[in-house]
Amino acid sequence: MIKKVKGGYAVKSEKGKNLGGPYPSKAEAEKRLKQVEYFKHKGGK
Repeated sequence: MIKKVKGGYAVKSEKGKNLGGPYPSKAEAEKRLKQVEYFKHKGGK
C-alpha cells in the first residue's frame, strides 16, 4: 500500500513494514509497489 508521509509517499506492507521511500511523487511510489508485487509473486530463483 502507498501511504502519504512527511517526505512524500512511502510503500508499506499490509503489516506496516517499510518497503521503500519516501518518494517525492506518487508515481514513483507506485512503480516501487509494482516491483515489490512482481518479486512477491515470482517466488524463488
